[in-house]
Amino acid sequence: MIQRIQTIYLIISAMVMASLFLWFPTVEGSNGAIIIERNEPVVFGLVFGSIALAIISALSFKIRKRQFVLNRINIILNFVLLGVFVYRSLTLSGETLVSEKGIGVLLPIISIVFLVLANKAIKRDEDLVKSVDRLR
Repeated sequence: MIQRIQTIYLIISAMVMASLFLWFPTVEGSNGAIIIERNEPVVFGLVFGSIALAIISALSFKIRKRQFVLNRINIILNFVLLGVFVYRSLTLSGETLVSEKGIGVLLPIISIVFLVLANKAIKRDEDLVKSVDRLR
């Protein structure tokens, strides 16, 4: 349901991760040839996994517990992605063709913030449903 605030948060989180994918394109050499580094498949897998989990979580709005668990897995995935970015930025020697230091490293943190906000909204909905069930 699009009118629920946690769905909006999850869509924003997926959009942030999609912008991260656009921010870190495949590194191209000077002659236009594609250079794939050793960590590139890991980064792309983590980014696509995070986008997929956010979309699946947004679509499973009827089962709030599953949505909550998927968001927690997504938060862990984003922390792993952040760790990969920090490791790569610390092991870089100088500047590469595509700068990997900057706002792109902060995008997983922004995604984590929106996922936490979505989990708080899901928890609030779950508490509301439990309180209504108590009154019956």
